[in-house]
Amino acid sequence: MKNIKPTTLIRTAVSIVAMINTALLMLGKSPLPFESEQVNIFLTLAFDVATSIWGFWKNNSFTKEAIRADQIMNDAKGRKKARRYRYR
Repeated sequence: MKNIKPTTLIRTAVSIVAMINTALLMLGKSPLPFESEQVNIFLTLAFDVATSIWGFWKNNSFTKEAIRADQIMNDAKGRKKARRYRYR
């Protein structure tokens, strides 16, 4: 589950909703009661939540010291990768 792309999850969820809707129609029941305004609100909320989580997950450095620390960390990561490939 860790490497599944969000687009894959969205497509799967939409397919499940479509199958449920079709099954309800086949059984003579009314389809899922979603109005376009409700779908619009849900998609907007989902986008807001996703961008908020993504923004908080990323390292947001604002001070000079934090930006410099990020540069030092990235340099150290670069040296580590260079050593790993040198011995292959």
